[in-house]
Amino acid sequence: MERIVTKEEVAATLRRALPQLAFELPDDIRLALEAARAREESPRASEALRLLVENARIAGEDRVAICQDTGSVWVCLEIGPDVAVTGDVLDGVNAAVAEAYTACNLRKSLVRNAVFDRTNTADNTPAFAEIHTSAQPGARLHVMCKGGGSDNASRVVMLAPSAGREGVVDAVVACVREKAANACPPLLIGVGVGATFDKVAGLAKMALMRPVGSPAPDERTAAFESELLAAVNATGIGAAALGGATTALAVHVNTAPCHIAALPLAINMGCSAMRRGTYEL
Repeated sequence: MERIVTKEEVAATLRRALPQLAFELPDDIRLALEAARAREESPRASEALRLLVENARIAGEDRVAICQDTGSVWVCLEIGPDVAVTGDVLDGVNAAVAEAYTACNLRKSLVRNAVFDRTNTADNTPAFAEIHTSAQPGARLHVMCKGGGSDNASRVVMLAPSAGREGVVDAVVACVREKAANACPPLLIGVGVGATFDKVAGLAKMALMRPVGSPAPDERTAAFESELLAAVNATGIGAAALGGATTALAVHVNTAPCHIAALPLAINMGCSAMRRGTYEL
C-alpha cells in the first residue's frame, strides 16, 4: 500500500526536532569529540575538546542552545517510490520553525533579503526546504541547523577535469587552511564531486547528514574519505585552531556523474556543534 506523507506530519516532526537539535549535540559528534580528546597529545587542543564536550553536557542538562549561532534551518524531505505526497507538503515548515525558535528562546538570524532588505525576519524564517526522491522505501525528514560561520567557510569550485583526484584533495586542503579557523573546528566536512554547478553543493550538504564513523558504502569513496581526512588533519590546525591532531572528525564524500568538460567540487564545512538529524516519518 502506498504511504502518504502529509504537511501536518512534516510540521509536527520538525517542531519536535528543532529543540532537540538546538539543545542536544548528536551522539556521533559527541563520541567523536571524546575520542579525539583521548588521542590528543597537545594540552591546549585537549582542553579545547574537553570544553566542547562540557559545553554540550551543560546545554543538554539546562536546555539552552549549544551555540549562540542557532543557525538557519534546512529541511529535506526524502521520499521513496512507495510514498505519495499530496498538496504542498512543506506548507507548514515556516510556521513550525517560527514556533520552535520563539518557544525555545533561540536567536533569530535570518534577514528578509540578502541584498535589498537586511532587516531581521524576527522568527528565523524562511526555512530552506526541499524534496528529494530516493530509491530507498519510506520517508525521512533531514533537518540541519547550520551556523553562518561554517557555511561562510564553504565553497564551490569548478575544477578542470585534468585536476583529477589530486586536484580535489588540494582544493579541500586549501579551503581548510584558509577557512577552518573561522568554522569552529574540529570539523565535519561534506564534499560533493560531480553533477552540475547548482547540484554539487547539495551533494556536499547531504554528506554532512551521514553519522561520523560510517564510511561511504562504495569502497573507492570510503578510501578517498580516509585520504582526505588524513590530509586535512595533517594541517595541524587542530581543535579551536589551537594546533593538534584533529582538525576534522570526519570527511564525508558524495559523488555523481558529470559532463566530460567539468569537475564540479563543493566543500561544505560543518562545525564542532554539528546540529543535524534524520527522522523517519
